[in-house]
Amino acid sequence: MVKIEEVPEKQFGLSPSDDEYTDDDESDALSVSSVADSEVSDTDPSEETLYERIVALKDIIPPDTRREISETAARTAEWVSVGAKAVGNAVWIVTTSALLVGLPLALAIEDEARLTAEEKAFLAQQAGAQQMLAPSQAPGQPTPQGLVPPGFA
Repeated sequence: MVKIEEVPEKQFGLSPSDDEYTDDDESDALSVSSVADSEVSDTDPSEETLYERIVALKDIIPPDTRREISETAARTAEWVSVGAKAVGNAVWIVTTSALLVGLPLALAIEDEARLTAEEKAFLAQQAGAQQMLAPSQAPGQPTPQGLVPPGFA
């Protein structure tokens, strides 16, 4: 724990009128101008890093405003986190539903299309076989209706 102790002026042998912190206007103007000149000549703005500039803003922005900005940023980060989690859950639900319902449905449709194609190929094969077995007809003659036994024609 820090202990603060006041040092009386009598220990240094100064009188209140000899105090270096008096309200003398000339000394104030001189000290401000000398400090300002020394700071300007010592620091080069191009040598400052972005971090140093941001830290310097801390002195410009009042504590209440800094607290409000910090709280707003924290609330925004929390809402973004909650929103990202909700979107992730929704994507998970859609993906698993598509896999559980859509994939078997797509496989069934594909299987049905394959069976239909096989059926058409089989019918085409049968039609080709019937054409080969049927006697060749002249273009003007009527085509017989199936096989006719002899004597029934």
